[in-house]
Amino acid sequence: MSDETPEQESTLHKLKFLADAHHVMQAEIARTDISLNEVMLWKQGTVVMMDKIVGSTIDVLIGDRLIARGEVVVINDRFGVRISEITHPDEKPKSSWK
Repeated sequence: MSDETPEQESTLHKLKFLADAHHVMQAEIARTDISLNEVMLWKQGTVVMMDKIVGSTIDVLIGDRLIARGEVVVINDRFGVRISEITHPDEKPKSSWK
């Protein structure tokens, strides 16, 4: 027996067809504002400083929609994201980027 209300079961049933739909997920570490003049001065080895500090939570997006926040983890030499928060549908990424 399910712990879900009839309304939740109905919604899940209506959306079940989306379960196999694939979408691009992005884990955004940081953004920064930079002038094109500065970009034109780049050369191999240039380091671009970002606004976020090490250990900050990162935004997880599907398309341009913020769906969660989490922390970067390393699993067998690959990056991953440990989800720490599921966001509200109307919430926007916490960023100074415009």
